[in-house]
Amino acid sequence: MRYRALVTLAVVLACVLALELACALGWVARTVIIPPSEMVGSLRDILWSGEFNRAIALTLTNVMISVVISIAAGFVLGVAIHASDFLRRAVEPYLASYYAVPTFIFYPVFIVLFGVNSAAIIAIAVLLSIVAMITATMNGLDRIPTVLLRTAKIMRLSPVKTALMIQLPAAAPYFFTGARLSVAYSFIGVIASEFILSGDGLGYAIAYAYNNFENRQMYGLMLLIVIAVTLVNMTLDRLDRRLQSRLRR
Repeated sequence: MRYRALVTLAVVLACVLALELACALGWVARTVIIPPSEMVGSLRDILWSGEFNRAIALTLTNVMISVVISIAAGFVLGVAIHASDFLRRAVEPYLASYYAVPTFIFYPVFIVLFGVNSAAIIAIAVLLSIVAMITATMNGLDRIPTVLLRTAKIMRLSPVKTALMIQLPAAAPYFFTGARLSVAYSFIGVIASEFILSGDGLGYAIAYAYNNFENRQMYGLMLLIVIAVTLVNMTLDRLDRRLQSRLRR
């Protein structure tokens, strides 16, 4: 694991240094992209000034609400669909082709239903991310070893005890995969929606900086989002590894 982490870090650092060199030598125009060192400086200034604290708080709040709704509702729906063969046969083909439909085409509908506010943004983010959790939940329940379920029957465990003691632990790695995808899709849904639906938030701030040719500020905000998503995914990955190590014991 440590070797893989070091290789990943080395690749990232190599890409950053290559971009820094390309910008320094003028191979890439500043109107296209700025050096990574300047992005870091811009991010430092953004955090120090506090100018975008409201936008950061709004975006992270919308993402958090979207993630909680997507994971909770996706898990419940995944369990319900998995438990009913009729429902699964009816729904599964649509789940398989769900991401072929661009979710953002429904934003006019959400504007009519919720208005131009955070509720519409959260609804789009949930619509984009919930299916990942539904699919992961169903895959996890499908891959529970049959011997474990037979053991539960032999020991006459109740459905609740079977779910808590066998099904949930056995399928937990798949649930974490669904949760990580839900986080990623929620970030995408919220920030992309803020480009078109909001007058506040990080998505709006990035679009405003782009339209006003403020590249330094734009890339600083983009770097902030990249760091936030990376930290969340690293946390979930660490929790997933700890859980799997405990299950192996």
